Amino acid sequence: MIVKKTLYFARPGRENTDACLNIVKDSIRDYGYRHLVVASTEGDTGLLFARNLKKQDVNLVIVTHCANFKSPNVVEFNEDSRKEIENLGFKVFTGTMITHSLETAFATKFHGLYPTLIVANSLRRFCEGVKVCCEIVMMAVDAGLIPEGEEILAVAGTGKGADTVTLIKSSASKRFLELKVLEIIAKPRG
Repeated sequence: MIVKKTLYFARPGRENTDACLNIVKDSIRDYGYRHLVVASTEGDTGLLFARNLKKQDVNLVIVTHCANFKSPNVVEFNEDSRKEIENLGFKVFTGTMITHSLETAFATKFHGLYPTLIVANSLRRFCEGVKVCCEIVMMAVDAGLIPEGEEILAVAGTGKGADTVTLIKSSASKRFLELKVLEIIAKPRG
């Protein structure tokens, strides 16, 4: 039997970011996790994690929104943040977001219900961050930046900052049904 604590935040949002960072640092120290995936829209959260983990022996991958997510010809992630993260020895990945693929275009145009959107909304029942954690782990595996079948710490949030930390057994998106959320370490309660 394994007994671990889960931290529940009173509200979602960026005010929980430092607590999520501390949870990650403790998890790396206590359990020896070597792979970490962090969602970061504009670069602030990714840069915070990179700066604080620069002395850790960890494979940190920052996953951004795909280009043109917000609107046409817009890249949200700050280029200076990208350069600093990479100079610290970590990776930044910008690629197609699994739950915002072609099905979103069809759903918008034809008002239908599609499997990917059902999966995304089912994961949101836990919180937005759990959905994003699953998504960014698959994106990083698909890009070859983290190994498949390993226990991966994943960090995401609701809007800005971080408010969710999970431990996920990684899989490629092609093998989504093999992805396992092993632990929800922290999440907003509401």
